[in-house]
Amino acid sequence: MIDLTVNQEALDRAIERAREQKIVIPTFAQQRDPSLIPDVIKEKLKDVGMWDINPINLFRIGWHNEPKMQGGTYGPVNTIEIPSELTGVKARIFVMIGKWMPTGCHKVGASFGCLVPRLVTGQFDPTYHKAVWPSTGNYCRGGAFNSALLDCYSVAILPEGMSRERFDWLKEIASETISTPGTESDVKEIFDKTWEIRKTRPDCVIFNQFEEMGNVVWHYNVTGPALAEAFENLKNEDERLAGVFFTSGSGGSINAGSYLKNNYRNVKVCVGEALQCPTILNNGYGSHRIEGIGDKHVPWVHNVKNTDMVAAIDDNDSVNLLRLFNTEVGQKYLKDKVGLSDKQIQDLSFLGISGISNVLGCIKMAKYYELTEKDILGTVATDSYEMYVSRVEELNEEQGEYTEQTACRDFHQHLVAIKTDNMAELNYYDRKRVHNLKYYTWVEQQERDVNELNDQWYDDTYWDTVHKQVEEMDRLIEDFNEKTGVLKEMEGK
Repeated sequence: MIDLTVNQEALDRAIERAREQKIVIPTFAQQRDPSLIPDVIKEKLKDVGMWDINPINLFRIGWHNEPKMQGGTYGPVNTIEIPSELTGVKARIFVMIGKWMPTGCHKVGASFGCLVPRLVTGQFDPTYHKAVWPSTGNYCRGGAFNSALLDCYSVAILPEGMSRERFDWLKEIASETISTPGTESDVKEIFDKTWEIRKTRPDCVIFNQFEEMGNVVWHYNVTGPALAEAFENLKNEDERLAGVFFTSGSGGSINAGSYLKNNYRNVKVCVGEALQCPTILNNGYGSHRIEGIGDKHVPWVHNVKNTDMVAAIDDNDSVNLLRLFNTEVGQKYLKDKVGLSDKQIQDLSFLGISGISNVLGCIKMAKYYELTEKDILGTVATDSYEMYVSRVEELNEEQGEYTEQTACRDFHQHLVAIKTDNMAELNYYDRKRVHNLKYYTWVEQQERDVNELNDQWYDDTYWDTVHKQVEEMDRLIEDFNEKTGVLKEMEGK
């Protein structure tokens, strides 16, 4: 459960700050369905860029943004379909695109879900507190961006080995940036830093995406319905939603799979992780290059009981395909030898490294379950190629000039050759084994309550109760906006 107890004195200060800065906060319902957004907000968006530090961009946190960087409003869910010439399977695979959100990544939604409930209850006082965003990259970017929109001080924490693009951007947006040892796999080092901050900086509030249930609420109530809408817009009469695939990351987006399970029959939810660090699959450890997912632990917010399968993705596949999809030589090969259209090739730039991993996971699911042309699989692209340009440059330095022969190798070795190895269906006790791994990270190291850990598994109402807190959150947001009077002023009332 998310604590929604109101601290009235701090809330009054937050309301005054929002009034001064002309901040209106969208409800989760509005992020899910933009038709609920007031017309005056939509008009103001027409003069604002997608990444501008302007509080009106809080209303662009969702999957329905018009796909343009300047002045867009809303439209259908931003989705691409991966052509069968590329996947080699009969099942259709669609991907929701994170690029068309502020920061170019859907983590801006998860961080909204964590910060805003604290803000509108007065548990986070923007005149005193500092928002700390521990992350393996994109979440701290989203947190820093939301903090800037809401006029809050932000502290971004991420591993020193993450892409240069992330650090360059954070220098401009975050109030403070802290780099920790390691790379994508080194989540514990991030947690250790947050404990240091807890003990030494009492004005800091930690928004740990791996344990914050606001992450769950946002993905269940916003990403889940968007996936359903994308499927309904895409499907033909006799087609069915067979499953969804999400690399683990914080465990937040996997909760969108719970929404789909509650609304479609026989949907399979598969969680992906890096083969180089197969924590769920093999209780393993290591380092990997699939930026956007963290591992060596099971996130507190991951509803393991709703996870049907685990699949490990080789980071060599994802990284080399990033170069195939986004270089002139690779794109020429895809057009001339594979038969993709210019539009299909252009769409591949919407996939970052973890997005490519998600597509590979869908291919593995389609092959494993022997899916047919009547089946559709869905996933998300957390971010896009623009976050990883430097990684392609590094590959060029490591492997030499990219040639047609190299492109042919990458297509056949890293895509056509994808098999059903390193996969496991999870029965009841497999899931319980994975769930029990939470104990070592969250109870022993992070001081979570073992009784709540047991409730996550044994209490059938636990997760639904969390999902339904969105109703109270929206009521609090509406009350907050009412008291600031900013929206009424915009509307001339």
